[in-house]
Amino acid sequence: MGLVALTQWAGAEGLTPNEQLGKHLFFDKISDPSWVSCATCHLPSAGWTGAVAGINVHGSVYRGAVPQRFGNRKPPSNAYATFSPVFFFNAILGEYVGGNFWDGRATGERLGNPAADQALGPFLNPVEQNMPSKAAVVDAVAASKYAGLFDEVWGPGSLEYSNAAEAEAVYDLIGLSIAAYEASPEVNQFSSKFDAYWYSSLLAGNDPMAIGLALGDKEVLDPENILTDQEFDGLIEFGEYCSACHVSHVPGPDMSPPLFTDFTYANIGVPRNPENPFYVMDQVFLDDGSPINPLGDMFVDFGLGDFLRRLGEDEAVAFANDGKFKVPTVRNVDKRPGRGFPKAFMHNGVFKTLKDVVHFYNTRDVPEEGWPPPEVDRNVNRDILEGVPLGNLELDEEAEDAIVAFLTTLSDGYLQKKKVKKPKP
Repeated sequence: MGLVALTQWAGAEGLTPNEQLGKHLFFDKISDPSWVSCATCHLPSAGWTGAVAGINVHGSVYRGAVPQRFGNRKPPSNAYATFSPVFFFNAILGEYVGGNFWDGRATGERLGNPAADQALGPFLNPVEQNMPSKAAVVDAVAASKYAGLFDEVWGPGSLEYSNAAEAEAVYDLIGLSIAAYEASPEVNQFSSKFDAYWYSSLLAGNDPMAIGLALGDKEVLDPENILTDQEFDGLIEFGEYCSACHVSHVPGPDMSPPLFTDFTYANIGVPRNPENPFYVMDQVFLDDGSPINPLGDMFVDFGLGDFLRRLGEDEAVAFANDGKFKVPTVRNVDKRPGRGFPKAFMHNGVFKTLKDVVHFYNTRDVPEEGWPPPEVDRNVNRDILEGVPLGNLELDEEAEDAIVAFLTTLSDGYLQKKKVKKPKP
């Protein structure tokens, strides 16, 4: 079957009314001052993450609606984030799984949907969209040109409220609609070059594990010769050294292609990003006069561990999860608005090229490489992969380059060229 026929898998159908409502909300500048939307930090052209070149090459953290204010992490991609389960502890794995945000704090427990929890967080965050209250967000939606669509989706008068509890209920609907858009085929397209390879290989009768790990001859697994030899070699290396967390061989829900994450958390020894603007946020203040980051340059991002502390978990449990961050999907990891456009990688944006990322995984613990120390030096992942530890994988440059080449095949748009446009006001 040719690639033209395969486009039926690429999610090209139109949006439902609720998805369209979520798209309006996603692109609307609901902030104080009103210049920041969800899309400001999650643009489709950059793989649903930050698309400002000057920010990516330096601090990698995006400014809030109040331009002097910054948080502490780069924006994650929100594509494919709706597949993350509600945050829970997997007793079999001995690991926390699911939730959204880098530290899992959008658990999904309240609304049953981590993406909806995540969508509501930035509106009220003073270093992001800085809205004063949930009611203020509802009022902004009620005053919008798409308010009628909100009533169509959620019922007549659904934007009306008479007390804080009712305003909160409407606010929750806003999050659910944004999550509906984020779950739509427009965001989760499954239209990459890898997806073309995956579907064609499935149609040829190959087993998903063999396809996703490249276990076999290229002529058999890639009968349409979609991947280059280097990309296929990269998939072999990826399957051996990366797929334990960035799962490439297990189909997603409803037999969709792999999601390239197991939704767990890991500390891979990422060093500090010295240009992170959060380190000077001890000199920038919130409306109540308190500094955004009282610790200044002494701040350490403990990730999941600190979230577990806020949940009231035992200190030993939190300590055992310090430095761990969500394993992101690597789908769209190389998607850019143009050739040469810079992107930032890891939770703090410390690395600027995929070559740096792969080389770090490969040589992190090789003293001669001179990598900076981990920001959090406990719980660092040194799993044994193919008989060698993460951080000293002994890959040569050809293998590193092949993995990078494979990662470029995960950018949506290969099967479906339809561009995601901002909705008309």
